[in-house]
Amino acid sequence: MSKTKKAGRAMGSVLLAILSIIYASPIFIILMNSFKKKTYINLEPFVFPTAKTWAGLENYQTGFDKYNFLSGVSTSVIITIGSVVAILLFCSMFAWYITRVHTRFTKFMYLLCVFSMVVPFQMVMFTLSKTADTLKLNTPFTIPIVYLGFGAGLAVFMFCGFIKGVPIEVEEAAMIDGCSPPRTFFSVVLPIMQPTYISVGILQTMWIWNDFLLPYLVLDQKRYRTIPMIIQMMKGSYGRVDMGAIMACLILAVIPVIVFYLFSQKYIIEGVAAGAVKG
Repeated sequence: MSKTKKAGRAMGSVLLAILSIIYASPIFIILMNSFKKKTYINLEPFVFPTAKTWAGLENYQTGFDKYNFLSGVSTSVIITIGSVVAILLFCSMFAWYITRVHTRFTKFMYLLCVFSMVVPFQMVMFTLSKTADTLKLNTPFTIPIVYLGFGAGLAVFMFCGFIKGVPIEVEEAAMIDGCSPPRTFFSVVLPIMQPTYISVGILQTMWIWNDFLLPYLVLDQKRYRTIPMIIQMMKGSYGRVDMGAIMACLILAVIPVIVFYLFSQKYIIEGVAAGAVKG
């Protein structure tokens, strides 16, 4: 390797390291302020905690006791798991069907799913809120149906892109051996689609876990609140904000997503490439 290429790679590494620090700095600042007394968070947001400003775990304790943070965690977990499982199962089966069956109806349904990614959520949110309330979809156990509708566009698009690159002879061989269509899907197609399953699952998990607007509009707020909703409720009347508890709860909310992403980041690139390039 020439010296010019080595110097270019070194400069690229330095640049990426600087960008990484810039992107990670907000999380570090939030973590630092979560251990400060709330009075000093606004006065000295970029200063390390001192003996005078140190609050220890007081902010975290406030989030658990005063704002019932654990209930938000349980609600978010139920919604996220239920929604992601529904999206992966139903969207993959639907994508397999419309990819293998070539009719005007399947082409129209594919275009409809792709078009749904373009429609802004704000266009339908008031109608959606009324419909969800009428159909009793305002609980953590039923709101996954709503998420299934909004997550289907991207999921079907990625699954279809991957299935187009899978040789149909594999499925035909299974059917010749006596497999029914459901058994062919679950025994043959599903294992092949594993990279896209993981990729779609990661992307949907990060979206649903951090989503605020849809649960805020649909859920019965007197009974159920997700983590973003609880953090929003920490802003009281007359502009009063419990900054200490907010910083602590933000750290607790972002840790699961960061850990999940770090363990699964390699599958995102593989799944996106498989779903977007093939076919």
